[in-house]
Amino acid sequence: MGAEAGIRRGRRLLRKALSGTVCGVAGLVVEARGLRVAYGKVVVLEQVGLAARRGEVIAVTGVNGAGKSTLLTCIAGLRRPTGGSITVLGRPPQDDPSFWRQVAFVADLPTWYPGLTVREHLGLVRLTNAPVDGWTMDPEDLIEAFGLSARADAVPLTLSSGQRQRLSLATALARPSSLLLLDEPEQSLDAGFRQVLGQLLRDRYAANGGTVVMATHDLDFAAAAGARQVLLEDGTSVDVAA
Repeated sequence: MGAEAGIRRGRRLLRKALSGTVCGVAGLVVEARGLRVAYGKVVVLEQVGLAARRGEVIAVTGVNGAGKSTLLTCIAGLRRPTGGSITVLGRPPQDDPSFWRQVAFVADLPTWYPGLTVREHLGLVRLTNAPVDGWTMDPEDLIEAFGLSARADAVPLTLSSGQRQRLSLATALARPSSLLLLDEPEQSLDAGFRQVLGQLLRDRYAANGGTVVMATHDLDFAAAAGARQVLLEDGTSVDVAA
């Protein structure tokens, strides 16, 4: 390849990267094929497939023990599957800084800094995360959107369980990301705010190019988020609705 051809090819790749299309297959952010996870002789996932594109919300549903959380931890690179393949943003997921600069994961409640207020936690997250291609919200906008204005100067340990869950979710949106993984984000949230959260995910995060993969039991919440449902049943996946 000549020097000029090499330069032209480099420019094309740069334009694609900046437009957010380099995700394996055009716009494909998460792709799992034939995924298998077993704990000894106990098979949790068998031949699971999942594809999530840029700007899409996926709701992974199923009964307790169906493997929803296991699937999310595989996508997050925190658990290695025993079979099949998985790619996130064009490469195998890995628990390393470069991966987490593009991916946010909300599962169990985080450990809070005891001396920092709600506002200071959100400001710290925003300050310490280097910019990447990805949508984010201003901390003050998050405080208002998540109904935390009256408690913005309180420390997290004085909040109710529902308020702490709201703060945990707001914290994930305070940093830029391309993929948001949520493990039953509706926990401790009242029905009214579940609708608000669904609309935030749909109209603010996904509408701006972010991809959401979440495990949930609440189909009304999934509908509010405009999610496509993927049902885990008997260890396999079924695409329920578009």
